[in-house]
Amino acid sequence: MLSSIHPLGERARHNRWVVTALAFTVGAIVSGAAVGLALGGVGSVLVEMTPPALLVATAAVALTAGILDLVGPNAPGPARQVNETWIGSFRGWVYGGAFGLELGLGVFTYVVTWGVYAALASALLTTSPLAGALVGATFGIGRSLSVLAAGYVDRPSRLVSFNRALAKAGPLVRTGASTAFATLGLLAIAGGLI
Repeated sequence: MLSSIHPLGERARHNRWVVTALAFTVGAIVSGAAVGLALGGVGSVLVEMTPPALLVATAAVALTAGILDLVGPNAPGPARQVNETWIGSFRGWVYGGAFGLELGLGVFTYVVTWGVYAALASALLTTSPLAGALVGATFGIGRSLSVLAAGYVDRPSRLVSFNRALAKAGPLVRTGASTAFATLGLLAIAGGLI
């Protein structure tokens, strides 16, 4: 999906990449915020912990996600990506928005990292609908970066180099993100316990 939405492809389909990418980004942010709002609301009713305990619990979730990504099993989730047949069947803003909505929800498409579940748990542990929405919207922004990164692909040679760079960077990004999750979680736990 990532290699399908770029200026070169959108121009070939008589769409404007800016419109498709904007629809994708808005969809991801809106659905992420909605999920975060709901989880924060549930957390406000179900979770009764002191702020320091909430910090430690959230940090433990991040640490666990980082460790699982580094050494554990793959994150569970559906074995499907967005419906790519929509590309070419609908206007760019329609499939861009729909793909963004799906990815912003987090668990309705292929889940590649335990960080998705950590973000959802973090929204729950905010124990606030507004704070949960902020966590979810931030998650949605992160999900939209994949499409925004392809913004320079305006000719075939750049598409080839972009796809090669993605394939090459994948393991490094995964290890870096997992290490960051684990490190931040460990530091937050240490800070919360002191």
